[in-house]
Amino acid sequence: MYIPKYHKITDLEEIKEFIKVNSFATIVSIRKGKPIASHVPLILNKIKDEYYLTGHLAYGNPLWRTFEDADEILVIFNGPHAYISSSWYEKENVPTWNYQSVHVYGKASLLDGIELEQDLSKLLEKYEKFRENPVLLDKLSPELLQQEMKGIKGFKIKVQEIQAAYKLSQNRNANDYANIISELYKEEDPNAHAVAEAMKKKRVE
Repeated sequence: MYIPKYHKITDLEEIKEFIKVNSFATIVSIRKGKPIASHVPLILNKIKDEYYLTGHLAYGNPLWRTFEDADEILVIFNGPHAYISSSWYEKENVPTWNYQSVHVYGKASLLDGIELEQDLSKLLEKYEKFRENPVLLDKLSPELLQQEMKGIKGFKIKVQEIQAAYKLSQNRNANDYANIISELYKEEDPNAHAVAEAMKKKRVE
C-alpha cells in the first residue's frame, strides 16, 4: 500500500485497536493465477510473542484451499472514509478522499478440532456477550455444534508485515483542518462523521 510519511501509522497498540474495532476484513489470495477474495470477521490473537489473525470460511469457499500453497495472504481492514471537498480549504486546491486502512501480510494455515472450537468461542464471546440473550458456544447443543463445524474451515494467519495508513488531512494547516472537521459533521453520512471523529482524535494526539 502506498503510504506518504505523514499518513503512516506505526504504533502497534493503535493498530491492534483499529483491527479490533474494524474486524470485518477482506482476505486476498491467488487461485489458478487469479486474485480471489472473501469478507469475514477476524480476531487478532497473541500466541507466544507472535500475532495471528483467526477466523473461518464456509467449506465450499475455495479461498481456504489456496492457503497451503500461498507464500503470503493479504488481509485488508478498512475504517471510515469520506470525500473531502477542496471548497473547504482557504486556498484553491483539488478534492481528495480521507480514509483509514490497515494491510496485514502473513502465512495462513488451517485450524481444526479444539483450536477451531476455541476460536468460535472467542468470536461469539466478542459479538454476543453484551446481548440480552447471548448465544455462546457452551449454550449450543453438541449435536448442532458438530454439524455446523463440518461445514466450515478454520484458519490462522501468522502476521509477518503490517502496513497502516490514516489519511486524515494531516498535511493541511490548522484552519483547513478545523474547517474540514466542521464540514464533515454537516454531511448526512455516518462515515463522514466517523472520519471527523478520527481527525479530532488524531489532532489531539
